[in-house]
Amino acid sequence: MILVSACLIGLNTRYDGKNNFHQVFCDMVKNKIAVPFCPEQAGGLATPRRPSEILGGDGTDVLDGNTKVITREGLDVTENFLKGAFETLKLAEIIGAKEAILKSKSPSCGSKCIYDGTFSKKLINGMGVTAAYLYQHNISVIDSDEYLKQRQRS
Repeated sequence: MILVSACLIGLNTRYDGKNNFHQVFCDMVKNKIAVPFCPEQAGGLATPRRPSEILGGDGTDVLDGNTKVITREGLDVTENFLKGAFETLKLAEIIGAKEAILKSKSPSCGSKCIYDGTFSKKLINGMGVTAAYLYQHNISVIDSDEYLKQRQRS
């Protein structure tokens, strides 16, 4: 079983109330090989919600208590992001998932790069909070954009 970011199957779970639908991920759920989830919703955040970024670090830094996740307005939503990561691992354990295909660039799900915390659309290398937490617990984290590129090459 594989976890997949809910926005990738067409659920309107993004911060702006929209989605990142790709048929391939929807088919995985239909074929019962993937389960959708949204860590930000699991962490108690509403949809739509204010955009959030990790301030001066990445998900590992958040997990270590060295930085925070904030909204553009400066509201600290770190606890919501941590709760979402913890709930996601619980789900992975319940369904026996060893892999997660996560939405690129997200402060929760990004697995290769995330926005830098300045809300200027600048990317840095690093993982989001949920991606880092799953990785620390031996779940293979796969970037959704990379997954799609590899499928196109095949």
